[in-house]
Amino acid sequence: MKGKIAAGFIAVMMFATVVGLATAQDTTKATHKKVRTLTGCLQKGEGTDEYNLTTKGGATWEIKSDSVKLDEHVGHTVAVTGVVSHHKEHAMKEDAKGEMKEHGMDKDAKEHGHMTATALTMVSDSCQK
Repeated sequence: MKGKIAAGFIAVMMFATVVGLATAQDTTKATHKKVRTLTGCLQKGEGTDEYNLTTKGGATWEIKSDSVKLDEHVGHTVAVTGVVSHHKEHAMKEDAKGEMKEHGMDKDAKEHGHMTATALTMVSDSCQK
């Protein structure tokens, strides 16, 4: 009898843990994700194969890619999907910015990051201001 109670208790605890982990994964902040899709204006960057994406909210991203032809979309509004460089460090940096804003410091800080693009969809053939 005690064995059945113990087994039942263990089963319930395992179920609760799995549900908790699933919920935690669903609530991952956008700034913490390794793969993201960003929409904004694509412009030529400083280097040969470097591009800059500015989102509507003012975030800036340095974009590069070996597989996506970014040069064909300079001056366009695009949705870029890609892998965030050093995504864990990026998440910590953005969390720190959020804390600073919450406490009245650096209220105008915008997200900035680096991404390797894996896909691109043109939203508009011009950048809206």
